[in-house]
Amino acid sequence: MTSTGKSERFEARPTAFWVCLSLVIMAIVGAFDYLTGFELNFFAFYLVPVILAVWFVGRGFGVFVSSVCVVVSIAGDVFAGARYSSPLVPVWNTVILLTFFFVVVWILARLRSLHFELEERVRQRTAALNSEMQERARLEEEILSISEREQQRIGHDLHDSLCQHLTGVALAGEVLSEQLTAKSLPEAKAMNNIVEMVEGAIDLTRTVARGLHPFDLKGEGFTDALRELAVTITEGFKTPCTFKCDQPVEILEPGVATHLYRIAQEAITNAVKHSGAKEIVVRLDPGPDGLALMISDDGIGIAPKLPGGMGLRTMAYRASVIGATLNVERRLSHGTSVICKLPPGNLASETHETKI
Repeated sequence: MTSTGKSERFEARPTAFWVCLSLVIMAIVGAFDYLTGFELNFFAFYLVPVILAVWFVGRGFGVFVSSVCVVVSIAGDVFAGARYSSPLVPVWNTVILLTFFFVVVWILARLRSLHFELEERVRQRTAALNSEMQERARLEEEILSISEREQQRIGHDLHDSLCQHLTGVALAGEVLSEQLTAKSLPEAKAMNNIVEMVEGAIDLTRTVARGLHPFDLKGEGFTDALRELAVTITEGFKTPCTFKCDQPVEILEPGVATHLYRIAQEAITNAVKHSGAKEIVVRLDPGPDGLALMISDDGIGIAPKLPGGMGLRTMAYRASVIGATLNVERRLSHGTSVICKLPPGNLASETHETKI
């Protein structure tokens, strides 16, 4: 236990306890002072009840205990047989002892006041820091939530608006191409090429829309979304991407599934754009210790001491939001592994494997 913890434990005791303890110690010291005679001085031992009285009770009680200690000490010496050359000697000794004890009481009271003021400032600063950290975490989570909603909105608009518009353009082009063909005009071939380009734009728009607004991630939709992501990466970037899952994963909380999906998406995108990978493997392993999401590639690997970019920091933050851990490791042979481990959840068992 730390010294701060011990101090808080002592100060948590009721005031009556410290009052009684101070008086008991004073009585014990006074008894020993009397029994050992006036030749032995117990002056230093009387400081113990005084210190306890001032620190744990207060200045007023410290003054009272100091006065009683001086009276007990002088009276004990007198009753033990001490003889003085003048009646003023015990009076003088009493004044000196009282002065010394009162100075000790004042110093201890001042230290006690400064100690409590410092503790209060520390508590206030700690509370302010905790509040600031909670507000910052809330704002970061809200920013991610807003970003997620905007991505979903844009994906929805691309799929339902732009794709529909492009489909209409493609149909109109096909009609025009048929009319040109019926008239045996040479522009018909060029029109067919334009229609093919529009259809390619439709496929590309749908792919982007799926990336921005994936499947319903609740339940087993999360597994389907990762499988579709592997297919999209393979088709879009011509880099083989394999998704493996030996047991079905059912995630009931949509927010958790969304963060895991975005972590996988960011890791795969980094592997495609920066590592020069020829193959990417996405593995989902549920187990008794929780869920492990691993994205590995055979690229050049992450630099050992390279500071993390925005993508890595975003992945780490997403993992922290859902209570998961994230490790980005350089593989021994070549390539990089991104491992996100989620605490135990609702998992089932079935074999899934998709490779394009």
